[in-house]
Amino acid sequence: MTQKVRVRFAPSPTGPLHIGGVRTALFNYLFAKKHKGDFILRIEDTDQNRFVEGAEQYIVDSLNWCGIPFDEGPSSPTAKGNTLGKYGPYRQSERKHLYKKFALDLIEKGKAYYAFDTAKKLDFHRNDHEKKGKTFIYNWHNRLKLDNSLSMTPEEVQRRIDAGEEYVIRFLTPPDEKLHLKDIIRGDIEIDTNTLDDKVLFKSDGMPTYHLANIVDDHLMEISHVIRGEEWLPSLALHQQLYDAFGWQAPQFAHLPLIMKPVGKGKLSKRDGEKGGFPVFPLSWNESVGYREAGYFPEAVVNFLALLGWNPGTEQELFTLEELVDSFSLERVNKSGARFDPDKTRWYNQQYMHQKDDATLAEAFQLHLKEKGITSTSNDYVQKVVSLIKDRATFVSDFWELGDYFFVAPTKYQEKAVKKQWKDDTQEIMQNLASFIDGIADFSSENVELEVKKWISEKELSFGKVMPPLRLVLVGDMKGPHIFDIMALIGKEESLERINKAISALA
Repeated sequence: MTQKVRVRFAPSPTGPLHIGGVRTALFNYLFAKKHKGDFILRIEDTDQNRFVEGAEQYIVDSLNWCGIPFDEGPSSPTAKGNTLGKYGPYRQSERKHLYKKFALDLIEKGKAYYAFDTAKKLDFHRNDHEKKGKTFIYNWHNRLKLDNSLSMTPEEVQRRIDAGEEYVIRFLTPPDEKLHLKDIIRGDIEIDTNTLDDKVLFKSDGMPTYHLANIVDDHLMEISHVIRGEEWLPSLALHQQLYDAFGWQAPQFAHLPLIMKPVGKGKLSKRDGEKGGFPVFPLSWNESVGYREAGYFPEAVVNFLALLGWNPGTEQELFTLEELVDSFSLERVNKSGARFDPDKTRWYNQQYMHQKDDATLAEAFQLHLKEKGITSTSNDYVQKVVSLIKDRATFVSDFWELGDYFFVAPTKYQEKAVKKQWKDDTQEIMQNLASFIDGIADFSSENVELEVKKWISEKELSFGKVMPPLRLVLVGDMKGPHIFDIMALIGKEESLERINKAISALA
């Protein structure tokens, strides 16, 4: 690979970034870093009607949160013209002065033409075709019958332009040719040019279409590989023809498979997330919760996205970002769509939860505790709680449900458990146990367990008569880690208080 690898992620700021877009950015990033190349962010905002305030900042924040920052791009979403890198500006709206020149170059080369057809006229043709059960295509078949410069003298064309008539510039697709295209993921593709339409390259509002702008920008920014979603595959023929028409070397193309719905059919959408109760955006957007706010670790999101459509060729499922960079290749990206599995995404988060040290998790959990009004608990205590319950958790937010009793004494007791565990003699057993516990000096988990089990044996009681009720009175339910770990952590005084309180409440 002699040419330096330069790839770009080129989203439109029309709303939140879907995780399919994040995966496209990730695959571009991995490919660039694998080959010691550059990862570029370009904002494709030629369609000003669909521009959404804040969307560009959201894109930047999403990439940064995922830990896949760009090497070149707009330095600040709010600052015009500021760029990171010498190929800027990186917003197409700030490059619009470039595109008309290239559109006119194509006209001079006989590769494009002016079209004056009004929207009303085109609608008439579409409706007329629909009545006959056909699809209207503006191409070699009918373009000489339509209102364009192909059937006019240059003088007539100039007169109409000078008169202020609105026009677009269309690409002149050659008829009766077979295009032989290459895609790194999909292999060789053959297209009959007779099936293609003459796409608009330059709009009547003075802005280029995506097709022209992205070709010009990719060329001027020296992009070596275009790695993008499968939805752009139908545009590949036009884009290759544009490179050929300009006489430019085309980049190598790779079209990524779609991320499919959990049921396997159709592209994953925001509605699927709403119905299934899982995020489809990296960060929250309006009423939609993002992966960050849902409690996912960015490393887990990157890991599961990497394996949506890419196969490392091994059984390995957990990868650091560095390992992904080392292992990644476009040749191992699948052609077929990748089914999104919400359960698997939660599994990934759980695996990363287990890898985190207790101090990091405790710090994150302290934020949840503050929301519950618990502000006086030491970090050391929270770390000890986390160490006991993290194996059962998927998210930091699960810690409260799993271990609220470490911070607040139960005020009610699980009804089914009470019916099953609180027998006629339980109150007396708990009273006697409380008296015994009060006399234990060393209140470490190991010692309390040893002493209590010895006491049960001496009293000739079954463990079933003591241990489940003891958990019930301390926790309020039949959940939680090793009961003696709980007792050691909350301490003797709190343990006795809870036992006595339950005796009164359940009497």
